[in-house]
Amino acid sequence: MVQVSTKQRSRALTPSFLTDTLPTLLPPIFEQVQHTTANHRKNLVSLHKIQQQCSTITEESPKGSKLVGERAFNNLFIDLVNRVLPIKKGVSVADRVVKFVSSYVAYSTEQDTAKRPEGEEEEDIDTFSSRFVLKLLKHLLMGMEAKDKNVRFRVTLLTVSMINGLGEMDDDLYVVLRESLLNRARDKEAAVRVQAALGLAKLQSGEDEDDLEEGQESLGEVLLDLLKYDPAAEVRRAALYNLPRNPNTLPHILARTRDVDPILRRTVYAGSLSATALPDPRVLSIAQREDIVRNGLGDREGTVRKAAAGMLGGWVDLVEGDMIEFLSRFDVVSSQVAEEALISVLVTRPEILDTLEFNEEYWKSLTPEKAFLARVFVDHCISNKDDSRLEEAMPVVTSLAFTIQDEYNKLVASTNEGDEDLTDRAFIVGELLRLAVNLDYADEIGRRKMFQLAREMISQANLPEPLIPKCLDILSKIANGERDLIRVVVEVVTELREGGEDADDDEPPLDSQMSSTSDRSMIRRRSVASHRINSEDPDERREAAIIDLRCLFVCISLLERVNSNLQDNSVFHGLLPDLIIPAVTNKEEPALRDQGLICLGLCCMIDTKMAANSFGLFIQQLTTADDELKVKVCQVVFDLLMVHDINDLVSKTMAADKVVELVRHALSQDSPEVQAVACEGVAKLMLAGMINDETVLQSLVLLYFSPETSDNQSLRQCLTYFLPVYCYSSPDNQRRMLSIFSDTFGLLAQLSEEAEDEDMPPLAQMGLMMVDWLDPQKTVEREGVVIDTAIHLELAEQILRSILTETSKEMRKGFVSFLSKLNLPEADDSSVDSIKLKSLLALIHAIKAKRPFSDASSKNALVKFDNVLLKRYPELEEFNEDAFRAEGGENEQVEAFWGFIDDVNEKDLDAQSEAGSRRGKRAGSTTSNRKGGSKSGSRTRESSVMSDDASTNFDSDDNDNEDEDEDATPKKSTKSKASSNATAQSKSKSKSKKMQVVEEESEPEEDTEVESLLDEEEDDDEEEDSEDELAL
Repeated sequence: MVQVSTKQRSRALTPSFLTDTLPTLLPPIFEQVQHTTANHRKNLVSLHKIQQQCSTITEESPKGSKLVGERAFNNLFIDLVNRVLPIKKGVSVADRVVKFVSSYVAYSTEQDTAKRPEGEEEEDIDTFSSRFVLKLLKHLLMGMEAKDKNVRFRVTLLTVSMINGLGEMDDDLYVVLRESLLNRARDKEAAVRVQAALGLAKLQSGEDEDDLEEGQESLGEVLLDLLKYDPAAEVRRAALYNLPRNPNTLPHILARTRDVDPILRRTVYAGSLSATALPDPRVLSIAQREDIVRNGLGDREGTVRKAAAGMLGGWVDLVEGDMIEFLSRFDVVSSQVAEEALISVLVTRPEILDTLEFNEEYWKSLTPEKAFLARVFVDHCISNKDDSRLEEAMPVVTSLAFTIQDEYNKLVASTNEGDEDLTDRAFIVGELLRLAVNLDYADEIGRRKMFQLAREMISQANLPEPLIPKCLDILSKIANGERDLIRVVVEVVTELREGGEDADDDEPPLDSQMSSTSDRSMIRRRSVASHRINSEDPDERREAAIIDLRCLFVCISLLERVNSNLQDNSVFHGLLPDLIIPAVTNKEEPALRDQGLICLGLCCMIDTKMAANSFGLFIQQLTTADDELKVKVCQVVFDLLMVHDINDLVSKTMAADKVVELVRHALSQDSPEVQAVACEGVAKLMLAGMINDETVLQSLVLLYFSPETSDNQSLRQCLTYFLPVYCYSSPDNQRRMLSIFSDTFGLLAQLSEEAEDEDMPPLAQMGLMMVDWLDPQKTVEREGVVIDTAIHLELAEQILRSILTETSKEMRKGFVSFLSKLNLPEADDSSVDSIKLKSLLALIHAIKAKRPFSDASSKNALVKFDNVLLKRYPELEEFNEDAFRAEGGENEQVEAFWGFIDDVNEKDLDAQSEAGSRRGKRAGSTTSNRKGGSKSGSRTRESSVMSDDASTNFDSDDNDNEDEDEDATPKKSTKSKASSNATAQSKSKSKSKKMQVVEEESEPEEDTEVESLLDEEEDDDEEEDSEDELAL
């Protein structure tokens, strides 16, 4: 046996082995490993023996021994590897070969390490394996810059796979490898960048930042850049998987919770922020914890929400189920995230509900976390209708009332002593009050105790304002109807204004059935006492103003919770002249006036006559108030328009047809917040069918696409929902959108030309969205509503007419591209009109004859639409243009149609200016005002997007000098043009004009109190401040 082995070894050492035997040994090994990974280990051993045999073959030369055996093995191995490099990504046989090569490199390095003598460093050993690995790596690095993307991918994949098995390498090779991977991290192929990111992550562990040159970017920074800025989601995921978690990288990892890729967002929660990867969430700040919980539980993807819930479950496990300790991870006092997190835990871990105990000791030492936990527990049981668990855990109403009283006493003591825990004490009381609202008040003793407690609390001047609405929630649930609730609140307001000095403690409580006469006389009597304050003393006036502010806040909280008519609650009438109207007319305290306006608006919501009398005041404030108050006033105006009949509401302020101008004026406000509120109000009115004006709809479309509203996300979000819903909800609404299509698209084209670098969608995209809104197939089917299938057929005629009349090359290309998106009705549809079909074909012939397209794409689009018409409607195959023209003698519609075509002159559009659109010129004055106004700070939206009348001038006196439009355009377009031309003149007159008031008969005496007081205020405003006058 030994002799045979010796003979075989002697034969293997001959040079003929390299040429005859070696080429037959390696290919079978690579053939086997590409089919399965099960034989990789066996082939690794065989290949290493072959390499070892080849390493013994040398050739003597004058300069020394030549390693011809090693060279032959290395060259053959590299040649076999080269055959894998052009294979594209995803081919499994190539992936197995790559895995085998990387495994062999690691195996060779391990064998060298095992044979190395102890104490000898690796870099001092030069073996056939180390020389093989070095040669292979240098060969692969040369392919990093290959033109073929598949080669770059395979080379990068092989190199990265080999890194772990390379062992130590010299500095020069490390620099070359690092530079090559950095270059591949900027490769145009995402798959290559993914592998480069993995390789950089492996090299990062051995990088020393002290060795970096000045200005040289570290590998960690490169990975962060890939995580933040790489457009491919798989590259960002690769960077996230391999990024270390430290204080520098955590903020960037947390930012990925808002990534556009749902898989990456889920990976952040399930991987980077899991209990395994992040042992203690307290390494994050409270703000960071709340951000990730808010983003995760509010994510639109269910998998992401599930991963976020799993993360929270891990946090619960870290505290061993102690929910108080879990809640301490959040700021329960000032955020809503803690409630979402706690509800998520109670849903995903229902066994925690069984561990919660609310015994007597629990209520005696309340903290914000304990009060919060009890309140959320009650809400959770009520939402899940778990009444038995709720009854077992919660105390009786009387006991809870005493607990609230004790906590309120502690709050008062903290207020008097100026303790730092004042906010926490107020939060505890607030949570207990919110908990008390959901309890059962069948116990009469407990009901009376809680009612008395809530009434006494709101009558205290030092009760924090956020607790007032919560007290009123309890009173509204316990009180015997809204009338009784109003009586109680009026008593409290009276006591607050009197300061308790004249109150009679022995006076019995007022009965809810007390007559209205005695109620009003009581308020009158007490109001007289309240006006005895010395108005000359500024301190007393300031104190009185603070008390009135608090009383107004109580009234606002009350009015938000009642729905009955104010006329049926005469006890409240005394507060109008005594508190609310003086606050509205107050000029010294703006805060008092703002609260008074809000309170008056809520009164008008439940009283029609008061709303009609006060509507002019709110419109006035919509012009003169500051932006913060305008938001509230705008909400009041649109709420009143929604609640009351519009004609009755504006009867004493303006003509009913001026409401449209009022709405457009509200949409043209400069403040983004006010504009967003106005937009939401208009959307509600239009969806309800209370406003159907096409100009308002056009204003909303222009606002939606205008670059000036690109930063107003509230407005954009509202219109993104409203416009398609409005059109799809009714065929009549689609008809209105159809009527403004051509004019609106022309205005959008003008805006697009002047937008320059501003954020505005492409013109074709905006038009396609409007075409989609007009799709009759997307109209919601409802009982009694017939879908108008001819919408797109009429839209096709509008588009072809516009192509025939327009001279702007860009607009014509946009129009013709819409034709392929139309859903035309079938030939047997009852809405198909023969004259309409013939008109479409005649328009196509006229376009080809008089104003043909110069570019091939537009020509093909027009020809394609022509073929679609002929194929769908066979009757058009016999179309004769002369016969159709002859029908004009019998049909006025046909005669007008041919008159339109004959008026179009033949033009060589290639010689025309691309900006010369007739419709664009009609809108030129409108949009030019916009462009100039954007630089000077004037009302840009009002002049350009809205094409509205200047300021709030609803009169038509300034329209006498308008230029009449010669084309047959709708009246709304002429009106829009005239308003923009008269902008400068209207602004100069706006301050001197008053709103037109329709004269009506006077109301009965009991209903004219508010009106007379408002009239007095208006007269005072005219004398003292001319700028407060309305220009309506």
